[in-house]
Amino acid sequence: MQFAGTHVLSVEQFERGDIDRIFAVADAMAPYALRQKVTRVLEGAILGNMFFEPSTRTRVSFGCAFNLLGGNVRETIGLESTSLAKGESIYDTARVLSGYSDIICMRHPTAGSVAEFAAASRVPVINGGDGANEHPSQALLDLYTIRKELHHHGRELDGLRIAMIGDLKHGRTVHSLCRMLTLLKQVKVVLVSPQELAMPELYIELLRQAGHQVTISTDLTDSIAQVDIIYSTRIQEERFASKAEAAMYRGRFRLNQATYTQYCEPNTVIMHPLPRDSRAEANELDNDLNHNPNLAIFRQADNGILVRMALFALILDVAHAVDLHARPVNWYHRRS
Repeated sequence: MQFAGTHVLSVEQFERGDIDRIFAVADAMAPYALRQKVTRVLEGAILGNMFFEPSTRTRVSFGCAFNLLGGNVRETIGLESTSLAKGESIYDTARVLSGYSDIICMRHPTAGSVAEFAAASRVPVINGGDGANEHPSQALLDLYTIRKELHHHGRELDGLRIAMIGDLKHGRTVHSLCRMLTLLKQVKVVLVSPQELAMPELYIELLRQAGHQVTISTDLTDSIAQVDIIYSTRIQEERFASKAEAAMYRGRFRLNQATYTQYCEPNTVIMHPLPRDSRAEANELDNDLNHNPNLAIFRQADNGILVRMALFALILDVAHAVDLHARPVNWYHRRS
């Protein structure tokens, strides 16, 4: 893959070597993400952060990643705040806003809309999530997190054992992660969900075509007994016809410390793309897991900065020059 000037719309664009390249650049971004050094390599560049669907981590981490490279961020939040609400086409919006930016990150509730926008854009576009379709940068940071967590225990990505749990029908994070896992070797995947929220057959078939072992289950405890990674997801309430329908499935698969201790191997890593639904009726990952050293959800969120910095550096072709524009920080900054 030639990264310079390229849209990032789907995990399908990547080969294994591309992933290794992104991760190597992400590793090199750690001193800047940890505020040990400052770089101004993207000074003067503008990120158009266009989020037409609610977001906290993705929107803020893309903005922070660009700022940490020295660039500026301009944000558009919500369809109602743009001329799309007045009937302007995605094509016209893309032509105009790409004239104001050097790169754009876009999230939209309709599958395929980001690709439609990118086709009209004059600058590179990164898909920040399009409906229930894909979320490629999340899949990258998830696999990056899995790699780091496994390395901590002396393991490699190939041979991974992972359980994906929750709303697998609507969850774009698990859809993109399934595509990403096809780049690995000898993966064992357990898909745990209510039958009505099962992983679409498309992604199951992709995993099997890659030679991976896929098990489908509706039972949590049996499914987490022999895995390296538990990847929990919330019920995607916004994808249902009503909140009442979503509520039928909320709280089906809860993990707490007692369940973890009883059924999981000692080093099983717990991941979640966040936000985790901590309401009493859901409580996907109990607060009593917060001090479990294998709860990686906040390390996972932190890794999003590294991976998104790497994407910006590669797409804008400055990965080789980041350190040339570096200096020590001027302020006291405590990292815990």
